[in-house]
Amino acid sequence: MSQTLTEGARKGSVDSSSAPSSRRWWILAIIGIAQLMVVLDATIVNIALPSAQADLGFSDGNRQWIVTAYSLAFASLLLLGGRIADLFGRKPAFLIGVAGFAGASVLGGASTSFGMLVTARALQGVFGALLAPAALSLLNTTFTDAKERAKAFSVYGAIAGAGGAVGLLLGGVLTDALDWRWTLFVNLVFAVVAFAGGWVLLSNHRDAANSRLDLPGTLLVSSGLFALVYGFSNAETHDWSSPLTWGFLAAGAILISGFAWWQTRAEHPLLPMRVLLDRDRAASFATVLITGAGMFGVFLFLTYYLQLNLGFSPTKTGVAFLPMMATLMIMAQVSTTVLVPRIGPKIVIPAGFAIAVAGMAWLTGIGVASDFSTAVLPQLLLIGAGLGIVMPPAMSLATSGIAAEDAGVASATVNTMQQVGGSIGTALLNTLAASAATSYLAGKDATNKLVRAQSTIESYTTAFWWSAGFFAAGAVIAFLLYRRGAQEQDPDAVRAVHM
Repeated sequence: MSQTLTEGARKGSVDSSSAPSSRRWWILAIIGIAQLMVVLDATIVNIALPSAQADLGFSDGNRQWIVTAYSLAFASLLLLGGRIADLFGRKPAFLIGVAGFAGASVLGGASTSFGMLVTARALQGVFGALLAPAALSLLNTTFTDAKERAKAFSVYGAIAGAGGAVGLLLGGVLTDALDWRWTLFVNLVFAVVAFAGGWVLLSNHRDAANSRLDLPGTLLVSSGLFALVYGFSNAETHDWSSPLTWGFLAAGAILISGFAWWQTRAEHPLLPMRVLLDRDRAASFATVLITGAGMFGVFLFLTYYLQLNLGFSPTKTGVAFLPMMATLMIMAQVSTTVLVPRIGPKIVIPAGFAIAVAGMAWLTGIGVASDFSTAVLPQLLLIGAGLGIVMPPAMSLATSGIAAEDAGVASATVNTMQQVGGSIGTALLNTLAASAATSYLAGKDATNKLVRAQSTIESYTTAFWWSAGFFAAGAVIAFLLYRRGAQEQDPDAVRAVHM
């Protein structure tokens, strides 16, 4: 670890209260439940959208805002949420986030209009932006032993990677068995357990209590992230030449550049540069960003293929992702507790990306009437193994050795990278897939069912190839940025953490 980070860790150090908590594994359980609630909500509503649309009567054009309202609020407020946890305490941030998320979910499930549902989804994003970084920073500051930390992050990373697939499965089951509203009401179950566990198990510590909130930085980064996500979201429904697309993307780039400049001059920066300038941490942030962009191709387009081309029900579609989830969770344990400690991330993470590239490239062989067991299942197992090798260690290294007073904002940066990566993937892959389908139909009989079915295959395989490209770029970036050898945690940084 760099000298700056080590000094920062020492500055956050206090007394022997940093000894490992005897309740740490129970704390991991409630953090995992809260994280699962936030992650699966990015996809659980997707399967229920057709039912919600029929019930509330909104247009196809408005349908995307049920998803976008959540991602806009979540992505733009994550850094603020992380800093609030540092300034005012992680326990209250966690509990308020859980309670607010549950309340917004109830509001969404009880919606009687499109506007009410969109408002509820935006509120979910607001409270999720407070909850997600608080949860990750609690994990980072609870597990001080390097081996235990690796196990904890393998579980957390597996949840982060597989949560989208869990959302698809749970969304399908609830929509088929009950009603689309239960894709939102179900959050109450997670929230009650997480809130009760957090109230009993967590103690509060304000590692950055002597700092102040960086209001100019907050306004710059929140508006900049909002503009970026909004611009990419508009690329799905508007042309890239539309001012709603390039105008917001340009504004986002300018605002975030202004934020970076201000952080070098602010007395109490929202995102201290010491968090970003460590080489391994920067590599981990880039890894999470690229993984978020590439994973979209697996979940969304494969969901389309299974339901629209192979005729799977929503529940069967969710079940189809279970083998991928199982492989991901197994490899998460192996990579975080065995491979990275022995070999180091410079080899392991690029290798994981390479496995995911092979799986995505193999998946491009699907056809109109392919057999799931041969054309999809083996590929999903390979992709799950690759992502399991990549995601958990990257999330662990992104927060490893961080000064205690920066744990919240570093955790928020991890979540921001994943969310922005997903938004970029959504826009780019949707646009590229639509263009591929249009190009295939040019000069052909578009009324022919077989021709139209093949055009959808072209769109899916184009998205899969681009996802493979994202993962390949991730392999190169990870290999170039990560330091050589196994990573050893700074003992001073370990002593700096608190529960």
